[in-house]
Amino acid sequence: MRGGTSRGPVFLSTDLPVDPDLRDEVLLSILGSGSELQINGLGGGNPLTSKVAIVGPPTHPDADVDYLFAQVKVVERVVDTSPNCGNMLSTVGPFAIEKGLVVGQADRTRVVIHNVNTGQLVAATVQTPKGKPVYDGDTVIDGVPGSGAPVELEFLGVAGAKTGKLLPTGSAIDMIAGVKISCIDAAMPLVVIEASALGKTGSETPAELDADRAFMDRLERIRLEAGRLMGLGDVSDLVIPKPVLIGHPQNGGTITARYFMPHACHKAFAVTGAVGLGTACGTPGTLAHRLVGDASLPRRVVIEHPSGRIEVAIDRRGSAATAAVLRTTKPILEGIAFAQVSGRPVILAA
Repeated sequence: MRGGTSRGPVFLSTDLPVDPDLRDEVLLSILGSGSELQINGLGGGNPLTSKVAIVGPPTHPDADVDYLFAQVKVVERVVDTSPNCGNMLSTVGPFAIEKGLVVGQADRTRVVIHNVNTGQLVAATVQTPKGKPVYDGDTVIDGVPGSGAPVELEFLGVAGAKTGKLLPTGSAIDMIAGVKISCIDAAMPLVVIEASALGKTGSETPAELDADRAFMDRLERIRLEAGRLMGLGDVSDLVIPKPVLIGHPQNGGTITARYFMPHACHKAFAVTGAVGLGTACGTPGTLAHRLVGDASLPRRVVIEHPSGRIEVAIDRRGSAATAAVLRTTKPILEGIAFAQVSGRPVILAA
């Protein structure tokens, strides 16, 4: 399924091995990791198309389903289940209804999703006329051709998704190697950096940023140290925290930003990254808040990214911050995936 600006196979948890190591070996085989083209699998040779959603019965008392996200690296044979993915999250509600995990309602169906990676709850509202998900519609999201039916995602209590704290270091601004940063954990741990501090504007293309190896090496050194400051330990083999460059908007938005995955610049912007950056814009003292200026909640933050814009609505429900975004999703294929683990063929329904 395509979910937002990402794509990957979506599995029922019961169709995958229970043992995490064996499960990861199966996923590496199915995606074809270990080759930059992922020629032996379903991956598209890009981090955005090498993702997996695993959906099953809920283990949280307030949820309808569990969702485990797996970022399957392209060249390295590594599966990372430390982060969430908000784009693939948009596939979970429709998939759960299609597979009978949730009963579809007459018009719209609200599915409360427990993200196993972070422990976070997200409410997805799916268009379900006659109780079945529809995928055609008029909603357009930048980075995806055409239009589709909207999937509303409301992140419930976004603060401290991985570290337990909105500001994991205890400060709105820290300093690493002479560069000011803001570490924030809202849906996704982020390291927010003003682009100008690294000699950039924040409006560069992903190709331009990826090609500047001195810049990318410097960004990675900052990320590694930020991971330690955030209490995440050695993050050299993890995809969190994610670096985000910010700058002044160029096309009427609230802020311009570039999101890294973390070793390549995203060609659009991650949903969880948008939630995190939007929350940073509403958190006094952070670099993002200083750049966009003070404003009361509810607040609408429009982030300009390489493929256009993404909008996130920041609000507060009681003492907990919430954030909402709109995505679309599309089923692409349903069938059998073939994997090979330790020389043994494995056949899985996907």
